[in-house]
Formats: sequence, C-alpha cells, structure tokens
Amino acid sequence: MNRPLESILHNILTQRDKAAFCIADRHYTYAEFGACVATIQQQIQSKGLEGNCNIGILTYDDLPTYASVFAILFSGHTFVPINPLHPTGRNESILEQAEISVLLSSRMEEDAISFSSTSTMVVKTGIGDDISAIPSFIEQIPERHAYILFTSGSTGVPKGVPLTIHNLESFLAAFFELGFNIDSSDRFIQMFDMTFDLSIMSYMAPLCIGACVYTVPFDGIKYMQVYRLLEDHQITFALLVPSIITHLRPYFEEIHLEKMKYSLFCGEALYEDVTLEWAKCLPNAELLNVYGPTEATIFCTTYPINRNGGNKCLNGILCIGKAMNNMQADIFTEDRQPAAAMEKGELCLSGDQVTPGYWKNEQKNKEAFFDYRNKRYYRTGDLCFADAQGDISYSGRIDFQVKIQGFRVELGEIEVCAREFMKTHAVVAIARQNEATVWQIYLFIENYSGSTEELNNHLKESLPSYMLPAKIFGTGIFPLNSNGKTDRKVLMQGVNL
Repeated sequence: MNRPLESILHNILTQRDKAAFCIADRHYTYAEFGACVATIQQQIQSKGLEGNCNIGILTYDDLPTYASVFAILFSGHTFVPINPLHPTGRNESILEQAEISVLLSSRMEEDAISFSSTSTMVVKTGIGDDISAIPSFIEQIPERHAYILFTSGSTGVPKGVPLTIHNLESFLAAFFELGFNIDSSDRFIQMFDMTFDLSIMSYMAPLCIGACVYTVPFDGIKYMQVYRLLEDHQITFALLVPSIITHLRPYFEEIHLEKMKYSLFCGEALYEDVTLEWAKCLPNAELLNVYGPTEATIFCTTYPINRNGGNKCLNGILCIGKAMNNMQADIFTEDRQPAAAMEKGELCLSGDQVTPGYWKNEQKNKEAFFDYRNKRYYRTGDLCFADAQGDISYSGRIDFQVKIQGFRVELGEIEVCAREFMKTHAVVAIARQNEATVWQIYLFIENYSGSTEELNNHLKESLPSYMLPAKIFGTGIFPLNSNGKTDRKVLMQGVNL
C-alpha cells in the first residue's frame, strides 16, 4: 500500500463510481468526494496562506466537512476540528490558541454570527458543481503536523495535542499490520464526534482501501442510530465506545448482525460480561479491545477477545493487551523504574505514534514526557500492570482524569468552571459508574444548601454536554483523609444517588 494520503488520492482517481461515504442515508461516490475536496482546496488557496497553517473545521455530518479534512491535508496544512455545538467561549479559546485565521464551515450563515467576536475568517464550503474536478496533492513531510485535537485541561483551558504526518502514517501502518481481512467491499461505521480522535480511524482507514464510511447523524438517540446503521447497512467493521453496547443491552435478543466481521472497542473500560453477550449478536465477528490516549495517535494496544470466555480481566474489565508495531508500552513505578510483572505502576508509551508534545505548553510537556534509556516516554496517568506474558491490565487512574461517553474529561476543568460561579465555595467533581456501568459526574459544593439551578445553567453555557454533572449536591464541610485532602470516597457515601 502507498502512504495513506497517497492511497486515498489514488482511490479518488481510480474508484470514482464507488461509494466513499453514506451520510444521512445518501451515498456519495469517490468522484463526488474528490470533487468536493478540489473545490475546498481552491477556496483555501484563494486565501493566500503561506507555509504550514492551522485551519479550523466546524464539524457537521456532511460531505464538505469530511472533504475539508483532506483539502487541508492535501494542501500541506494542519486541520483543527471544532464542534459548533460546544460552548462558543471554549471554541474561541481553541481558535486563539491554535492561531486559526481561516475556519471552514458548510453552514457559514449561522457560524459567521457565532464566531463574529473573533478575527477568524469563516469560509463557506460546499460540494461544488464540477464532478470532474481532481484534488491537487503536495508532498507530505513526516514532521509536519497533520491535525491538532484539543482535549480537556485541568486548568479549565483546553490543551492542544498535535499529531504529525509521521504519527498518523505510523498508526495506519500498524492498524493494517494487525491483519484485518478487509478491502473495498467493506462498510465502516463512523459514530464519533470529529473532535474525538477515534473518528480519524473510522474514516481514514476505510478511505485508504477504497471502502465506504457510514456516518452516524447528530440527531436522535445516538445508540439507536448506531444500531440502525449497523443493521440497515450491514456494517462489517465497527469501532465503538463500550457505553453504546451498555445502552443496547436490553435489545440484544433482537440484534443479529451476521455480516459484521470486526467489532472493536475503545475509549472506556470494557466489561467482559456485556461484551460476551454482545458477541452473540454478531456470530461471525472477531472482537478486540483497543486502547490509546490522543497523545499516542488514536490507539496503540490491542487485545483479542475470546467470545467463549476465559479472557484476562481485572474486576471484570477486559485486558488492554500488548502494544502495536513500532510502539512500546511499559509500566513504571513511582520512582520511574520499570515495574516487575504483576507490579502496578503508571503505563508509559514510547514509539512512532507518540506526539512531539503539547501545543505551546512547555510546562505540561515537562510533566507528561520523560526519557529513559534513550527512549522518550509519554505518561498516560493510567494505573496498570503487565502479566508474565506482557499483557497489560488497566487498574484505574493515578489522577482524576476520566472517560465520559468516550471523551477524556479532566474533573479539574469542571471544578474550575464551577468555582468561577460559586466564588467562595469549594467544589469537588467525582466520577463513578451508575447501575448500568455508565460513568457519570457528580459535583459537590462545600457548605452550601441553596439552589443549584443557576450553577447548572452556568455549567451548560460553559461546558460540552458530556462534561455536565448528572447531579449537584450541596453539603456541609468536606471530609478529609489522613493526608489532609478531601476524602472523595466518604463524600460519595454520604449522598443518595
């Protein structure tokens, strides 16, 4: 296979009548996709941008949004996906940090108003009229940034994670080296917000092999939309977050997906019991648990799941397995020495998929990266251990970062936002699983017995929906542990959820 972006361009040129995307149940051919890319490239070129620029994309479920990704990459620039449904203040922070002067949108009429307070130029994108238009393509420099994703930051400000062309190519090479039996006849589902890195695999991998991408619409109940697409379009390859099958569990007896070949899970802890029940819905599929932070490009470890049971688990959570090609996953103790087999420590990652560092954040880089025996490691913050066979099991977080609906959330960001409103009151955000094993956030306010409605409205204006607390509690004085820190376990025990 050629380099990934070259392969995608090759498929645009040679598979012109084949479906590349199915969006809102309408199929678009590779010719239509390519023409859309070419049209947007012309718009980018008309802006006179010099060198490698960061270009924003307001992400919608439409062809111009996906074409914008490749128009930017093929033109030698870096794309920065921005969710228009997230709070404007948060998005404006991203525009400012990434120094974005051009923002692509397929809905300029509404977005130009939303972002009128910034100096960013909002450019209307569209499908275009010339179906014969062909994208141009410049040489892809490995060190150049391919994209920047902004994740939750503990200071209350989103932090940027740039991934290079080399990082992206290394991931896709390792992905295909896993040996999936897939080709241009396969059908991939893309269920993720495009600001979430799992989306990148979900549309990049199929386009590399000339397959079709089926996108999940924004409207409706997401897990039911996923189920509808899986069934109606006989999807053969699905990367999902575990919470999807948790929500679908009551319907398992009705679900029969015989065409499914591969079912992968990432983004949250995956429980064996629900996974083995899910396996009965797809009798011919292979199942894998995959793991990886944004900083290591989408995912970087894999664990094949035995549908008959007997899998490696910890507290019912499936093992995350071993590192993919060109990656190394090692456990380090608190004094930053390699842990022995079965000894818990922090999972640290090294290899070709690891980001060169956070975007203009040297302090965070000093905290998150270190060198050991001539290798550069990224500290994941995940507490893990490896068994004698080298398979890694996840045991929790060493900090207070969690995954909610597959999105990474720093609880500190929620606390910062709440403190801005509550002023003199201390606040603590805690994440725990409900009875359906879905992670939820609970917010506690110290020495407070008043209404929480205004605070809740403030949070809704400042945070994306997946970061909003399921409940807000006013309490007395926070209990302290032996270290003088807020005892979160005792705090949770004192409330009725």
